[in-house]
Amino acid sequence: MNLNITDRAPWLAEPDLQRLLAALCESGEEARVVGGAVRNTLLNEPVGDIDIASTTLPHDTKARAESCGFKVVPTGIDHGTVTVIAKGVPYEVTTLRADVETHGRQATVAFGRDWQVDAERRDFTVNALYARANGDVIDHVGGLADIEKREFRFIGDAEQRINEDYLRILRFFRFFAWYGSGRPDASGLKACAKLKVHLQSLSAERVWSELKKLLSAPDPSRALLWMRQSGVLTQILPESEKWGIDTIHGLILAERDLDWKPDALLRLEAMVPPDAARMTALGKRLRLSNADKSRLEKWALSDTPKPELSDIGLMKLIYGGCRQALTDRMKLALVAARMNAETDTQAMVRSAQLMRLLDVAAHAEVPVFPLSGADLMKCGLEKGPALGQKLKALETQWLASGFTLSKAQLLQDL
Repeated sequence: MNLNITDRAPWLAEPDLQRLLAALCESGEEARVVGGAVRNTLLNEPVGDIDIASTTLPHDTKARAESCGFKVVPTGIDHGTVTVIAKGVPYEVTTLRADVETHGRQATVAFGRDWQVDAERRDFTVNALYARANGDVIDHVGGLADIEKREFRFIGDAEQRINEDYLRILRFFRFFAWYGSGRPDASGLKACAKLKVHLQSLSAERVWSELKKLLSAPDPSRALLWMRQSGVLTQILPESEKWGIDTIHGLILAERDLDWKPDALLRLEAMVPPDAARMTALGKRLRLSNADKSRLEKWALSDTPKPELSDIGLMKLIYGGCRQALTDRMKLALVAARMNAETDTQAMVRSAQLMRLLDVAAHAEVPVFPLSGADLMKCGLEKGPALGQKLKALETQWLASGFTLSKAQLLQDL
């Protein structure tokens, strides 16, 4: 099949990229754009990073790029990769390779010049498509046919591809979540289920990175369903095993209907029990960022506000707690109410009430307590436990007033 992407790949016309490709193609060498940029162009999806495969050896790649005035960073030069930076835009250039020995996420490679061999060592057929500088697409492994069907197939034997790199199990589901249609490839699904135990050998950071990317897809519900059925989800997220993923579909519908942005952490919360100890353990195991760990823990420790709560009542909860955690709780409660609304008229009422509270939580400014210890000391109270107790009592009085008492009113009886 002859295919040219020039008319739908504005990124390919960038002068710096064309200069780099031209330099790498001099003296009988050849360079092509490969992977995600070509795949996403053909799928009419946004293009991010642009990767290049080249027959030039790493040090030659470096010299040619520098001769064009580009900065070169030897990000993985021993494995054939350098990053060329042109006007702040990075292009990762990797010498054609052939696997000599593979073991998990590590591989011994040899540099080569055979494009067929280079293509066959990659993960999925749609990720092994190349584009020349003139836009011609080169397909060595049947990727174009799979693009047409939005199908993600391992190149060659699925088990062999996974044994070369166990992270490919999670990439299989992640790509399906973002771009796939219908059912996942049967042979790939079977291989992922068979080899899922090897996910334990991966670093926690890599596992969470892939899972978070998957959860950020427009609609990851089908991918999560197949991960559950294959046992892969339980392998990486055992907290979800007895909790279920039924809420995910309702959450996706709510996001679409209510214009909520996709939120990987909220989607994770929809899949795991609100148990603080287990969320702390999850955060440690997957080595989440401090911000992500804190959000999960505070969500688990918070109670869901009652739908009939007043605006002032919600403001008091936000003042004494965490706005994000309460918002997460209310969103998931709203999802549950919406899912029950067809058979429960009271669920429709709860939905409306929760919508109102979410609007309050999103827009209301929480008042600031107008007193400090220094104010009480100016009134004659001495620094110490008694002052702290008095300040706390006045804060309680201020909260009971619905934030209405002024500084002067609070101090008038001192």
